[in-house]
Amino acid sequence: MKAYVIAVETIHDDAMFAEYRGQVMPTLAPFGASFVVRGGTLTVLEGDWPHQRTVIIEFPSRAAAEGWYASPAYQAVIGLRQSSSTGSLVIVDGPA
Repeated sequence: MKAYVIAVETIHDDAMFAEYRGQVMPTLAPFGASFVVRGGTLTVLEGDWPHQRTVIIEFPSRAAAEGWYASPAYQAVIGLRQSSSTGSLVIVDGPA
């Protein structure tokens, strides 16, 4: 079953976040990940959506998504995201 990492974030330091974007790509490839949504125009139809950026990354499985997040390669760059933005990151299982 596929799994998705969903990040919603507000960027506070564009230069540092750009550095993160440049370094995160190589961390994803070993886990078979692909972007479904990477930023883009966002239109809120109902309720509140406090963050300006949404990212959805598809993984072949929950194990792959969790493996990516815990990987030494991603842990080496995660501080750039955390220091340059605020938001939330979740893993969601895809349909069975």
